[in-house]
Amino acid sequence: MEGESEINEKLLTEKVESSSGDIEEKSSLKEKIWWETKKMWIVAAPAIFTRFSTFGTNVISQAFIGHIGSTELAAYSLVSTVLLRFCIGVLLGMASALETLCGQAYGAKQYHMLGIYLQRSWIVLTITSICLLPLFFFTAPILKALGQEQYIAEEAGYIALWIIPVMFSLIISFTCQMYLQAQSKNMIIAYLASATLVIHVILSWLLTVKYKFGIPGAMFSTILAFWVPNVGQLIFVIGGGCHETWTGFSILAFKDLWPVVKLSLSSGAMVCLELWYNAILVLLTGNLKNAEVAIDALAVCLNINGWEMMISLGFLAAASVRVSNELGRGSSKAAKFSIVTTVLTSSIIGFVLFLFFLFLRGKLAYIFTKSNEVADAVSRLSPLLALSILLNSIQPVLSGVAVGAGWQSIVAYVNIACYYFVGIPVGVILGYVVNIQVKGVWAGMLLGTFIQTIVLIIITYKTDWENQVILARNRVNKWFVPKSEQERRQDVAREHP
Repeated sequence: MEGESEINEKLLTEKVESSSGDIEEKSSLKEKIWWETKKMWIVAAPAIFTRFSTFGTNVISQAFIGHIGSTELAAYSLVSTVLLRFCIGVLLGMASALETLCGQAYGAKQYHMLGIYLQRSWIVLTITSICLLPLFFFTAPILKALGQEQYIAEEAGYIALWIIPVMFSLIISFTCQMYLQAQSKNMIIAYLASATLVIHVILSWLLTVKYKFGIPGAMFSTILAFWVPNVGQLIFVIGGGCHETWTGFSILAFKDLWPVVKLSLSSGAMVCLELWYNAILVLLTGNLKNAEVAIDALAVCLNINGWEMMISLGFLAAASVRVSNELGRGSSKAAKFSIVTTVLTSSIIGFVLFLFFLFLRGKLAYIFTKSNEVADAVSRLSPLLALSILLNSIQPVLSGVAVGAGWQSIVAYVNIACYYFVGIPVGVILGYVVNIQVKGVWAGMLLGTFIQTIVLIIITYKTDWENQVILARNRVNKWFVPKSEQERRQDVAREHP
């Protein structure tokens, strides 16, 4: 035990890096803030742009399918907002385990382990996707059982089959993004996303408007929009863009899969519980009086909230990468400083947007609708929208901290307690019993988010970050696999060409 204590003490005091960007070596607060902000935006900016592009891909598909027919639009909306969102929640959540593992391994300079973790994640997510396939094959009967009109359910069942390649594309998309983000090399993702967005618009117009191929044309363009960036990312990773962290395909990817599965499951639970929370909000609203106006108004608000959420998810990625890198590197002070910097930056942006949407109120609704009734309903919901945006600027960043530190299972329990034992019951009482309608439902669920944010702040503040460094190093060392003789020779060849 004494030997272990000496090692841990050494880890806590050791300065691994001597580069100009090392936060411990900066003498002034101004320099520390500058370097940390720079590191944060290197991850956050491409991540935000990429998420805007991905979100935009779905919006473009929906817009062009709307030109085909109302039935097709309704069917696609059902599949994308219910089925695809469910799969995204599961796969994105499980892939977030890679953020913890790659980020900490990169900080600990165990670069070759990133490629092994990436391949292990591919295996786990591929098995998960295969398990999700029955949902796509039986979409029509499932929707009919839930009370949907037969003609919409049948069309949705047809579209669901086209969505299967999209689901499998998410395996490469999510894992490569997290693998590259851990190394702060995600600019390539932003370039690919922007190019794909332009191609998707042009191809969708050609196939649906000009040549009128209908759903097959629209879905073919959508599949390409999801797969083209994946091909680009794989070429970049395997073709030499990550020569330190990608050493080729390895049989070691099949070793120690169970710990990865457990971390992936807890990560999946954490993310899914958050994504499904908004879906429940929509379902509860559908049972209120004047449900059509309520749902339309809520849809406008959630659309705006969804776009703004892309910014928050970018900061989530930045928080995860910075915290995991610093914990893996052995610096608790730098990890804490990165948390403060990221939370403050995101909060300032969130506060500005909070004021913007609070004062604009229902005027933004006319971008999405011509109905004065819906616009008035949006105006009444605007304070809740503004408050939601403000909370979104803090809560996802703290979730990113949790991912970086490997607390996914803890946050999953927090989400269950705050969302499902507080938010939803209070929302139901306010909306149905007190009869405040949609405002009551949303207010109750915002209360759940607020309590969750406070709990995460307390957990983050009370955490012994020096102990987190030890836990991160133990995790990294536990799953460490030494380089093969061939890999060592390749390293020597690169260093001495």
